[in-house]
Amino acid sequence: RLAYRPLRGSFRLAPLITAIGMSIVLQNFVQITQDAKVKPLQPIISGGITIMRGETVNGPITVQFSYMQMIIIVTTIVLMTVFSLLIARTPLGRAQRACEQDSKMASLLGVNVDRTISLTFVMGAALAAVAGLLFVLYYGVIDFYIGFLAGIKAFTAAVLGGIGSLPGAMLGGLLIGLIETFWSGYFTIEYKDVAAFSILVIVLIFLPSGLLGRPEVEKV
Repeated sequence: RLAYRPLRGSFRLAPLITAIGMSIVLQNFVQITQDAKVKPLQPIISGGITIMRGETVNGPITVQFSYMQMIIIVTTIVLMTVFSLLIARTPLGRAQRACEQDSKMASLLGVNVDRTISLTFVMGAALAAVAGLLFVLYYGVIDFYIGFLAGIKAFTAAVLGGIGSLPGAMLGGLLIGLIETFWSGYFTIEYKDVAAFSILVIVLIFLPSGLLGRPEVEKV
């Protein structure tokens, strides 16, 4: 109520910018209450499938597809499918789309706007919890700052793919991952974040609505 309700009716990026501010507040709260030390976690899922072995000038290499990577991919596809169907084919999804397009008209037509927005936040929090769990299981460490850069990149993926588009957010995340991977492989790993954010700036200059987003139509 304090951070988001006053922003209803404002431009689309306002809630996302506010979310970044709230994340900074929460991470500093965790730093104060839980200490700032990095805490390692014992690996729960290990091993994988070896895809390729080879030799290079620097020595032998092995390409492996870990079980954790498989779990992340399968979980992403399942959640993407479930939430796409939920938004497209359920009463809650229709209410969400109605509120996104015109909350005042949706309210006049009998949609409980406050309840719909609250449920949307619950869904977003649940997805963030799943993403955080997978992130921690994959990297094996946790600290108060671990979610900030991941959150910034999630925001970047949403803007890159198109605000309001689930496939766009997934596509944006995939593109950012590929950009960082290829940049780290062919150039230097220190500037992989700069490369990803630079691509975002270029896309926003030439395609402000994102790759799959709908351009806003100004009503007169």
